[in-house]
Amino acid sequence: MDRPLRVAVIGSGPSGMYAADALVNQTAIPVSVDVIDRLPVPFGLVRYGVAPDHLSIRSVRDTLDKTLDKPGVRFIGNLEVGRDISMASLHDYFDAIVLTYGASRDRRLDIPGEDLDGSIAATDFVAWYCGHPDADRATFERLLPTATSAVVVGVGNVAIDVTRVLAKTVGELDHTDMPQHVLETLRASNLTDIHLLGRRGPAQATFTTKELKELGELLEADVVVDPADLAFDEASEQAIATDKAIARNVEVIREWSRREQTGKPRRVHVHFLARPVELRGDDRVREVVVERTALDGSGGVTGTGVLTTIPADLVVRSVGYRGTALDEVPFDERRGVIPNADGRVQRDGASVPGEYVAGWIKRGPTGIIGTNKKDAAATVASLLDDVQNGTLPKPGNASAEQFDQWLAEHANDVVTTQGWRSIDEAERALGQSAGRPRTTIHDTDALLAASRG
Repeated sequence: MDRPLRVAVIGSGPSGMYAADALVNQTAIPVSVDVIDRLPVPFGLVRYGVAPDHLSIRSVRDTLDKTLDKPGVRFIGNLEVGRDISMASLHDYFDAIVLTYGASRDRRLDIPGEDLDGSIAATDFVAWYCGHPDADRATFERLLPTATSAVVVGVGNVAIDVTRVLAKTVGELDHTDMPQHVLETLRASNLTDIHLLGRRGPAQATFTTKELKELGELLEADVVVDPADLAFDEASEQAIATDKAIARNVEVIREWSRREQTGKPRRVHVHFLARPVELRGDDRVREVVVERTALDGSGGVTGTGVLTTIPADLVVRSVGYRGTALDEVPFDERRGVIPNADGRVQRDGASVPGEYVAGWIKRGPTGIIGTNKKDAAATVASLLDDVQNGTLPKPGNASAEQFDQWLAEHANDVVTTQGWRSIDEAERALGQSAGRPRTTIHDTDALLAASRG
């Protein structure tokens, strides 16, 4: 090939940026990479999924950003595959396509009343407080000031993040890059009680100890645990004995169960062995019906039939993320992933030439941010092997210049790397005007305006 290999990476979250980095860092094959995202800004869930008060984790995007400075890498934002350009057209312009667009849809509880007003997905709530352009501002600005009791379903780190944001004072959040309208809405909150529900026991919860401990360190919220929830079967005891992370979590929860309330204006109730079975209400959700569960000895639970109710005019469902299908690409609806073998997209048991996948849309929403680096590198290795073996589709005649011409003719307000740099500068300036390092610009039109400098 008398030109660099041309690769399109679809999605600019950690997996996409790690894939681009792996492609240009190797020296065996010259490569140019266009990282394409439907949003005007890069970094996916690092920007729109990591809690804004976790500054150390959010700083990962500074590391990802360095990839965009590397020769051969370009960001192209505000370009949606399937809407603005088809996969078939991308194949005309690129030798290979790596799909890294993640898993953005929430999993459902599948219980009666789940669609009542006031019942929201954690994915939507997190997007709102992180300043996602698609977030439904009106809904959250209506619900939060009128709610006094909230239930968060789930005991993973996202559920912990949601609970912490609901329980914190604005003073504990005003150093973050949250949009100003988010801070003002949280300032108007009248919540007094936030209930965190887990259907299994403390030894089966999936949060990390650092995030868990933060719930017990809130300025204006007491944490409450019923000692009766500290139930452990043989499998739980074995997990505690052999896994230091689980043992640390259990010790934190045991300490909470011994605490006396100090009269703070908010209370965070952490419940285990509690499974929501119905949401009830009128014009909005008013209460959650909860079934007591019992550990079954193998890490699961069974229902006991014992029901209680928790008053709640806000319910946040945080039971996982799920991938979505993309036009022209095979999709496993049951698992919510693109079927693949070593990162090669599969259709009817055979590899689709020139198509690859990495990250959550490859393996499901598992692991931490760093997990995606190894995963993306493995996919890139498969791609480079295919180049060496000559199994990529025959390169088309389209050049980089022709794709740029297509962009100029067909794409409205495409944001390039330089446009992102202008947005970055505008957000830093906006933050400095409020005494903060950064304030997220949340509106698409404002982002596009900022991209034009």
